[in-house]
Amino acid sequence: MIEVLAELEGNIGTVGYGLAAIGPGIGVGVVWAAYIQATARQPESAGLTRTYAFLGAALSEALALIGLVVPFIY
Repeated sequence: MIEVLAELEGNIGTVGYGLAAIGPGIGVGVVWAAYIQATARQPESAGLTRTYAFLGAALSEALALIGLVVPFIY
């Protein structure tokens, strides 16, 4: 006789998205940490590096949005 130890109910895509959101979360943290460090080292370059920080954060967040859409596709 086979015993069932665990049953998986619901949509496995939600688990996949939860795992996919870890990477962009770390990426955004790294981008803003680098911006803070660069601004602390050279305060006069804050305006230029802020643009790059927003761009890097937006690209990292795009990965989270892709991770949200992919489970709906498959």
